[in-house]
Parts: sequence; structure tokens; C-alpha cells
Amino acid sequence: MNREESDGKTRVTVLVALAANLVIAAAKAVGGLVTGSPALLSEAAHSVADSMNEVFLLASLKRSHRPADERHPFGYGKERYFWALLAAVGIFVMGGCFSFFQGFEALNSKEQESASGYEIGLIVLAVALLAEGSSLVRALLQVRGSDEEVRDPALRTVIAEDSTAVLGVLFAMAGMVLHLITGDIVWEACASFAIGLLLVYIAYRLGAEARGQLIGEAVDPELRGRLRSLLDAQPEIDNVDELLTMKLGLDSTLVAARIDLVPGLDSEAVELVCVRIKKSVSHSWPEADHVFLDITEAPSGD
Repeated sequence: MNREESDGKTRVTVLVALAANLVIAAAKAVGGLVTGSPALLSEAAHSVADSMNEVFLLASLKRSHRPADERHPFGYGKERYFWALLAAVGIFVMGGCFSFFQGFEALNSKEQESASGYEIGLIVLAVALLAEGSSLVRALLQVRGSDEEVRDPALRTVIAEDSTAVLGVLFAMAGMVLHLITGDIVWEACASFAIGLLLVYIAYRLGAEARGQLIGEAVDPELRGRLRSLLDAQPEIDNVDELLTMKLGLDSTLVAARIDLVPGLDSEAVELVCVRIKKSVSHSWPEADHVFLDITEAPSGD
């Protein structure tokens, strides 16, 4: 599957998640305001944050495909990680912080809130659970058996959001049910705190992954080892002094190698050897679209 087809599927998955979250956010907000449930209001904030993040992810899919230009000679592949980082910030601020706020508000309320109308809230959450679960299943089906899809930060973010959404709904339902049984709102406060902690953890994980890619991360050690073996196997290379790699996007990698060539090659032969080695690397790993070879010693031939 090429990148365009893969991104087309990811775009549909993100749009499905966005549509589900918009409807669910509205239902949760209305249900929360009617019932006064802090757990349900926390889940409404969670869905609003997810909806905003899906917009960020759609922007990343479009902007990361812009061709390289003079100011960005290596292209715009890292746009995906930038927007994924914004999505992580959105989860933390809009979802996690609001959930903590709702929990503290519930604990500090001077009088026990009524649990009247909670049946409606539970119905809303049950519908949300089905919608979030359906979106999660679609995302998981897309990544099944595909390492390339798993590396996509947009798809990983959707899976993380939908997974936390399912858990968040279960926390909210548990808090509301315990409130109904015991008459104590502290259970809903605990549910809000649990939702907040879950969102903060997911935001941290997504943010850390995006940060690593934006700073500049090498390819995995196994791929690096195979790349070094390929270079070592070239008859014209006497020694590989240094091998540096950096991911520039999902299907773009920079490879820079400092090599010693065998003695006796003239300048024309050196040029032909470098061109052949670069083609060999790019043929073996198509994502290695920027290959640079640094000859550390001048050839001894004429």
C-alpha cells in the first residue's frame, strides 16, 4: 500500500472519529447539564478535546504532503509530529485539567447533589460507549498486520483517544452508578479524577513520542544494523567510520555515512561508486530518500 492510499484510509478513520466525538460531546454536555453529574461533564470535556484533536490530525495529513522547497529542503514530513504534539496538549488542557476541576468542585460542594435524572445520563454514556467502541474497532482494523500503519502518529493518536474514551465512559458510568446506590457524590468525584489521570497519562505518552520525532530520532537499531551490513558488504568500502540516520517523516529518512574506500580508486571511479552505493541503499530501503556519503580519505590513485 502506498502512502497516498494509506493516508486516505487514515483520513476516513479520523473523520469517523471526529463525527462520533462531535455527536457524543453534545449529548454528554446536555446530559451533564441536565443531571449535574461531574463525571458526565468531565466526559463531555473529554469528547470536546478529542474533537479538536481530530481537526489537528486532519491538518497534519494535508500539510505533511507538501513538497520540499528552498526553506524546507527535506520536506514537511515532521508536520505530522507537530500536530500530534498539539493534540497531546489539547488532551491535557481541555480534557485532563477540566476533569480534575470537576472532581474538586464535586468534593467541595457544600450539599449533596441529587442523582435525579441519572438514568438519562447512563443512557447517554451507553450510546457513547457503542460509538467510541465502533470508532476504536475501525482504527484497530486499519493497523492490524501493518507496521507502517502503526507508525502513523495520526492513527496512533486516534487509537489512544478512542481507547481512553472507552475507559473514560466506563469510569463515568461506574461513578454515576455508585452515586445512585450510595447517594454519595464522592464516587463521581473519584471518577472525574480517574478520567483526568487517564487523560494526563495519554497526553504525556503522545507528547513524548512527538517530541522525540521533532527533535530528530534515529531509525530502529535493527534497520540501522542491516544498513551498516549493506555498506560493509560493498567491495569498494574498506571501513564504515560512522553511520548517522534520522527519520524525516513516515516514509522519509536521512542517511549519512562516513566511509573509507579501498586504495587505488581514481576520482571518476569514486564518483561512480558513490552513486551506485546510494542507489543500492535507496533500492533496499525506499524510505531512505536522502543518502549522503562522506569519503574520509582521498583515493591514492591518479
